[in-house]
Amino acid sequence: MIKKLTPYIGEFKLPSLLTPLCMIAEVVCEMVIPLMIASLVDDGVTVGNLKHVVVMGLAMAAVSLLGLLFGSLGAIWGAKASTGFSRNLRQGMFEHIQTFSFANIDHFSTAGLVTRLTTDVTNIQNAYQMILRMCFRAPISLICAIFMAFRVNSQMAMIYVWALLFLSVCLVIILSSTMKIFPKVFEKYDELNASVQENVSAIRVVKAYVREKFENTKFKAASGNLYNLFVKAERRMMIVMPLMQLTVYSCILLISWKGAHLIVGGTLTTGELMSLFTYCMNILMSLMMVAMVFVMVSMSMASARRISEVLSEDSSLTNGEKPVMEVADGSIDFEDASFAYKKDGAEVLSHIDLHIPAGSTIGILGGTGSAKSSLVQLIPRLYDVTGGCVKVGGLDVRRYDLDTLRGAVAMVLQKNVLFRGTIYENLRWGDENATDEQCREVCRLACADEFIDTFPDGYETMVEQGGANLSGGQKQRLCIARALLKNPKVLILDDSTSAVDTATDARIRAAFAEKIPGVTKLIVAQRISSIQHADSILVLDDGRISGFGTHEELLSTNPIYQEVYRSQIRPEDEEGGEA
Repeated sequence: MIKKLTPYIGEFKLPSLLTPLCMIAEVVCEMVIPLMIASLVDDGVTVGNLKHVVVMGLAMAAVSLLGLLFGSLGAIWGAKASTGFSRNLRQGMFEHIQTFSFANIDHFSTAGLVTRLTTDVTNIQNAYQMILRMCFRAPISLICAIFMAFRVNSQMAMIYVWALLFLSVCLVIILSSTMKIFPKVFEKYDELNASVQENVSAIRVVKAYVREKFENTKFKAASGNLYNLFVKAERRMMIVMPLMQLTVYSCILLISWKGAHLIVGGTLTTGELMSLFTYCMNILMSLMMVAMVFVMVSMSMASARRISEVLSEDSSLTNGEKPVMEVADGSIDFEDASFAYKKDGAEVLSHIDLHIPAGSTIGILGGTGSAKSSLVQLIPRLYDVTGGCVKVGGLDVRRYDLDTLRGAVAMVLQKNVLFRGTIYENLRWGDENATDEQCREVCRLACADEFIDTFPDGYETMVEQGGANLSGGQKQRLCIARALLKNPKVLILDDSTSAVDTATDARIRAAFAEKIPGVTKLIVAQRISSIQHADSILVLDDGRISGFGTHEELLSTNPIYQEVYRSQIRPEDEEGGEA
């Protein structure tokens, strides 16, 4: 896990090195000051040596300023190193997620990925800064203070040792039970983020069904679970402060009592007693900082494991050796292809044999759950077959460079996704270098120009996130236009004209036949009118091919197609001819 994360320190190695060095220098300055105080009292104030008082006073001020300088530099470099580390880590995670296949993304929930990119990375950032500063400062300060205390008086220093042992045992007991809680906390963060994400993305549905109270209750439960876990952890941690105060005050009393006897006996000076009081606070505060480091590190370890899971997840879809960088044509072949979403799961597609010539138009029909979408998602290799193979342009899709393959296959998914920006900006997802005229041309083919021209700002109209300010049919037509802008060899429309009226649907099909005759077109549809004029129609039933042929052939031979046709075509349509 550490090997996975440390490379993301990257260009911030120098600040990461300078921070602990500055902390060590600050500790040295702090350790020297008590000795100077002892000298000022014993050799200056007690004997009335004003010159020594002034010299030591100035020296103490200089050392204090030097310690302040080192402390400030440590804080600046520590902040730079930790924020830079978190920036690199977050960027690295995001870029790695971009390589994921659909199967990899299915492995992590969206809310879980959001939590990892935000809360978990922030925990790592805070812990890294704490490690660079406190993890070096506190132990060194602790060791130096004990050493200096023994140098002053070994009998008095033993009081610190016993106090240190007592506090260490107590902290180990408290922290060992507390650290088990933190991994559960981040699971609850996932649930909280999932509740927010679902509510915001589906707010129209929530309001349409008047489910605000239900959503409030669900969020309150998720928030309450998080609250309860933090309270449970804090209840255990709250014991630390009273224990610390008890130990500090006990040490002060013991040092005062023992020190008074030693001063009377002449084996300890007043200045040395004052320095021992200073070392007492240094030792116990250092121990407190060590405890804080342990808490922060324990929290960050849970976050680090979650981040490492994402970074360790290898994409299930990768390029092979010497990938092919050009797709010859739009021909598609399924050769005994089978597919299951999970390795040991049930097959959703079984033994598909299908051969589609380049430039042909194929309709795909089937009931809900017949695996229509699963079939077409194998073509641009969004998933890999679990048996057999899929070929595009005569080659197995696994032999192609992924970007090359997906550049040649344009796919309009069932869920139409648009991004915040102008219509031009959304269209240029298909080709970032497309001219305005090219954008307008594909919009004419997709019949999107009909509504775009009615907008006051035309193609400069702002599209809200997810296309919230557009109708379902308008979003579908923009997504089709965006796909056409890729100038693909294969165009897949996965039920992407369902929200378009039949007349517009017919115009889109006619434009395709006239303007892009060489592109292989696969049209997944529920309406027979959308596909009946296709070169061939594929009928799927429970992941298997039920029929493949023209509209007339299927109408006379395939029971499923006949049933769908009878349910959709009115008697007067049959009498007047197919439309």
